Amino acid sequence: MGLLDRVKQNQTVPPAGAGNGPATATLPGATPYTPHAAIPVAQPAATAPPATSLSQRAAPTGAELTPAFTAAKVQIHAKLIEKYADEIDSSNKAGVREKILELAEEYFRTTAMTMTKNDKERLVDSVLDDVLGLGPLEALLADPNITEIMANHPKQIYVEKSGEPILSSVTFESERQMRQVIDRIVSLVGRRVDESTPICDARLKDGSRVNVVIPPIALKGPALTIRKFAKEKWGPADIVNRFKSSSPEIMTFLRSCVRARLNILVSGGTGSGKTTLLNILSSFIPENERLITCEDAAELQLQQPHWIQLESRPPNVEGKGAVPIRELVKSCLRMRPDRIIVGECRGGEALDMLQAMNTGHDGSMSTLHANNPKECLVRLETLVLQAGQDLPSRAIRETIGSAIHLIVQQSRLRGGVRRIVSVAEVMGIKDGEVQFQELFLFKQVGVSPEGKAVGYHTGTGTLPARMEHLRAEGEDVAEQLFAPIRQPSPDKLY
Repeated sequence: MGLLDRVKQNQTVPPAGAGNGPATATLPGATPYTPHAAIPVAQPAATAPPATSLSQRAAPTGAELTPAFTAAKVQIHAKLIEKYADEIDSSNKAGVREKILELAEEYFRTTAMTMTKNDKERLVDSVLDDVLGLGPLEALLADPNITEIMANHPKQIYVEKSGEPILSSVTFESERQMRQVIDRIVSLVGRRVDESTPICDARLKDGSRVNVVIPPIALKGPALTIRKFAKEKWGPADIVNRFKSSSPEIMTFLRSCVRARLNILVSGGTGSGKTTLLNILSSFIPENERLITCEDAAELQLQQPHWIQLESRPPNVEGKGAVPIRELVKSCLRMRPDRIIVGECRGGEALDMLQAMNTGHDGSMSTLHANNPKECLVRLETLVLQAGQDLPSRAIRETIGSAIHLIVQQSRLRGGVRRIVSVAEVMGIKDGEVQFQELFLFKQVGVSPEGKAVGYHTGTGTLPARMEHLRAEGEDVAEQLFAPIRQPSPDKLY
């Protein structure tokens, strides 16, 4: 694991701590669903501490590692491999830790080295992380305040806290150690990364998304990005009351749309919270429906029991055996799904998804990268063209206009806050263009002293064209939900 490099190197101990996560299917304290029920508004939780600025380096939380400490670590690791190489069982973490502790005590006796109890614990945990875990990343993955880990190269690791990137004091000891950690991650999901395939998408056991880029594509050394899943499950009440990403009116309307089987597209930029919102929207789907999800790297965490999860597969060493998302979507059409959820549309699978929505799979959902609803429709048309069917532009737009019913635009605003900034209803095609109307907006009115965008959600005053359809499905949506509101007082902005 590159341990010999430690003898000549000093490094800070990474901070300790735990994660970021999927949606839950029920609201805290919610009563069983009825079509007339609205999302309850709970008391807001304590606000998050102000984010640290980008230029502020994270302060180390442990003591400096001395050459004696790193030398001890090298020797104990070497002894472990020498004596127990065939007995190390990755599933028996406690047993491996016991062996490391035994070797550490033996090392201290033979060298007459003294060490505090806390330092001994750090030493044993550090060796254990290198043998079974992800080395220096273990502490960052354990910190509940960190939502993303961005290793630009072995000696520079940024983390995201409260929506802001901060330079971490944690580093890899060498490029070799970082490559071994990367290999361990990708091998867990049956993938590989090497000079012939220098880019790889993978996931950790908890569902955290991983992207890897290595030389010759990455010029400064391997680059590793981990989007963490929270240990805590988030539900609709969390994004309404805790994070203020949505208003109660928007969430009530979206719940009615999901239950009325409207096709929904969640649009937004990278890190804007699309997957989290898709998880939460899926929690409104009745439990008796058969769901099939198609993803590049399995991230969605649905709560329904009748759920099949499909994941794409890259080609093998010989360049064969690849199973792209498009093939998954085609396959799941033969599996009698009530709804199809595509984790993210990135290519020709957009055409298959639209055709599925138009052929009896109402209530399907997906996500897509775009800056606003208009650009979302343009990008969706571009993705359909990638299917290689040579379809005329009008046919594509008519398919989009009839398949997509609602676009929910999610954005990451200044200061890292994530908001639903628009809910738009697709109205079909007119004069050769796909038409839409906005039903809800987030109006940003300024920036807080902490540097975060502040504003409020409001209806536009426009009623959905599908109001009769919602009522026919038993969803009695109140017209008052869409009424515009006046700008609240400064203490009510969020």
